[in-house]
Amino acid sequence: MEPVKLTAKDYKTSVPIVWCPGCGDFGVLNAMQQAAAELAIPPENLMVVSGIGCSSRIAGYVNAFGFNTIHGRALPIASGAKLARPEMTVWAAGGDGDGYSIGTNHFVHTIRRNADITYIVMDNNIYGLTKGQVSPTTPHGDYTKSTPLGNPDRPLNPLALALELGATYIAQGFSGNVKHLRDLIVKGTQHKGFAFINVKSPCVTFRGRQEFNVVREHGVYLDESHDPSSWEKAHEVTQWKEKIPLGVIYHVHGVPTLDEIARDLQHKAEEQGHVETSKDLLEIFG
Repeated sequence: MEPVKLTAKDYKTSVPIVWCPGCGDFGVLNAMQQAAAELAIPPENLMVVSGIGCSSRIAGYVNAFGFNTIHGRALPIASGAKLARPEMTVWAAGGDGDGYSIGTNHFVHTIRRNADITYIVMDNNIYGLTKGQVSPTTPHGDYTKSTPLGNPDRPLNPLALALELGATYIAQGFSGNVKHLRDLIVKGTQHKGFAFINVKSPCVTFRGRQEFNVVREHGVYLDESHDPSSWEKAHEVTQWKEKIPLGVIYHVHGVPTLDEIARDLQHKAEEQGHVETSKDLLEIFG
């Protein structure tokens, strides 16, 4: 009997989607569902963990195990799930406010530990769910509900931050190009280690529909001339000012993952044998 071929429809749920019409996150959701189908991941072997915000509702829109965590906490939950069930495919998802503000500390340490998960961030340069306040990636000088005289802060560069911290797969996509984004998610999922995908996903309500044109006009798709294995080339791309890089920016192999290290430590502990008494245990740490 031939296995049933999965399609994107197999990863859709009956949960009503409450995003604003035209929201870029629709494209991200479609790309995720298409990627899951292309990878032929059985829904029972896929987990989507999200934080808080408009984009973080996505955990309920994918037919898989889902966990909607508290603000900024998607990555530690996703890392724990992968440690507990290493055979599962684990995706974490959220927005720029969720991931690059209150969740920055977890972003830093998940990269450092190289957890074998894929992190998809829908970056719309605004806090959408709380009605239009400035976010960590809002451009300098932009007017928002919380910066009526213009944003005084420089925006965070998540691509450069991830590269400096040692992320092993860094990519950037655009919700307006679902096919390209699907391919980035497929490659990121196949990567052994922490895969970080920042997605330009415009908020049409608080940033305007013209944001789609901004990405189209300034987006540059990386081709064969870019070597993603070169840290120096990746660094150069992350420092672009007027251009928006789209594609795989950095990709290296062979770095031990968190679950591999944990299993190795477990085996070493088992080889040492069990501790007979609490006194013996205290002596170990003495």
